[in-house]
Amino acid sequence: MTQELTSPTPTTARRAPEPGRAAGWWRDAVIYQVYVRSFADSDGDGIGDLRGARERLPYLAELGVDAVWLTPFYASPQADGGYDVADYRTVDPLFGELRDAEELIRAAHGLGLRVIVDIVPNHTSDRHPWFQDPELARQRYVFRPGKGAHGELPPNDWESVFGGPAWTRTDRGDWYLHLFAPEQPDLDWDNPDVHEEFAAILRFWLDLGVDGFRVDVAHGMVKAAGLPDIGHGEQAKLIGNQVLPFFDQDGVHAIHRTWRRLLDSYSAVPGQGTPPAERIGVAEAWAPSPERLALYVRPDELHQAFNFQFLTADWQAGALRTVIDASLAATASVGAPTTWVLSNHDVVRHRTRLGGGLPRARAATLLMLALPGSAYLYQGEELGLPEVTNLPDEVRQDPAFFRGRPAADGGAPDGASGAGGQDGFRDGCRVPIPWTGDEPSYGFGPGGSWLPQPADWGGLSVAAQHGDPSSTLEFYRAALGLRRQLPGLGDGELSWRPAPEGVLAFARPGVLCTVNTLGRPVELPLPGRPLLASAPVTVRDGAAVLPGDSCVWWAL
Repeated sequence: MTQELTSPTPTTARRAPEPGRAAGWWRDAVIYQVYVRSFADSDGDGIGDLRGARERLPYLAELGVDAVWLTPFYASPQADGGYDVADYRTVDPLFGELRDAEELIRAAHGLGLRVIVDIVPNHTSDRHPWFQDPELARQRYVFRPGKGAHGELPPNDWESVFGGPAWTRTDRGDWYLHLFAPEQPDLDWDNPDVHEEFAAILRFWLDLGVDGFRVDVAHGMVKAAGLPDIGHGEQAKLIGNQVLPFFDQDGVHAIHRTWRRLLDSYSAVPGQGTPPAERIGVAEAWAPSPERLALYVRPDELHQAFNFQFLTADWQAGALRTVIDASLAATASVGAPTTWVLSNHDVVRHRTRLGGGLPRARAATLLMLALPGSAYLYQGEELGLPEVTNLPDEVRQDPAFFRGRPAADGGAPDGASGAGGQDGFRDGCRVPIPWTGDEPSYGFGPGGSWLPQPADWGGLSVAAQHGDPSSTLEFYRAALGLRRQLPGLGDGELSWRPAPEGVLAFARPGVLCTVNTLGRPVELPLPGRPLLASAPVTVRDGAAVLPGDSCVWWAL
């Protein structure tokens, strides 16, 4: 017989903590990333906003996630999609008003969802009041004199993650550092005023009821003393394993310890509509190894750090097992849970990136949700959205796209060489998601959308997939519902089981997960009763045939 997908009714009830397990809602939470400008538009200007996100919160509660992470919605010139902040305490008019943020937080808490907001401490916008004041700028940002007879050369050989030099010269003749776009000058965290300001910003949002912060570039706030040359021409990458004098410096940990004490001081205070619970910090930190990454989640530092090693792993059984083992061992050494993520707003969507199309993407998701720890989902992956790879150049807004192009093509306006950096095609994962099949912008909003949506996305919309047991949306709902119902999933232990070449098999309490990474079927002895499969599994004569690129959860 063929065992079809099991689709239990999703439940929003949280499972009770197991005896002896460490406290903390975040240890096994599923957190959904909302890229605000591409999630839901309430006013028809083609750009998503906070009111639109609030109106769609019931959808996320029904999906079965535990928390929502919102990308920046602060006042910003939008040189880098809001990651260039001009005022951290004000909502940009594109996204609404401060009242909209407060109402979203209250609505989320009323649905049992927690809210995490982005904080951007490595840099601000060049429109920030500090940078607009020449004297304050030179105290609170990284300025240096240039090299050469007349200071005409950059202070060192650092390159921007977005391509080209990491330095821009001012009309005074000195240079300021920007690890990203020139419109994003790096703050000088040696200045106590910077520390005091960000502590006040955190308190502002904690007082409004947020449940935590995702810390952008948490590994970049401190630079090596003397700003030494790198000494080679390899382009800096945001996600990579390079050892660099401006990333993963030991000094960042003192900052994170200070923030942890601040978060802990709020954790005993009830939030709006929620019982007392920990307020958390999540590090977007790239480190050269899992052991270095684990330093960010020591007991007195942040609660979680994104596990990009898993995101970048090849779809191959040996590679996946190596990353899983290394990740779990590193975080276990400091008593922290591991996080797992496959897609976000900075990388190609995993349906496209992994190759193998939707079957492999679904299998990877079911694998991720069976692993111990916390999982992050990116908006639209529950719809099986592919990367949009054919956006016209004239609609692109990713600053890395322009800095990575030769000046003759209209790029590299600051003299960059056009030698790469971030791939420059992040707009492809940021196309607004489809809600319905027959409305303008597929129900994203009453008008158009800031990036064009593919003509065939109606069939991938929420409305088209809702209630269809074979759809990717219902597959995600079933997986998240089971994850909440089964006490063996989430935080806890994992043990590997023997499996044929190309297949991974591991047990959680009461559950076995099998993953066939090959592009062809594989037969193995029947492991148990199938609970959920990413593709139909054939069960016959005491054996199970796993389809190529598939994952199955079995009851033990």
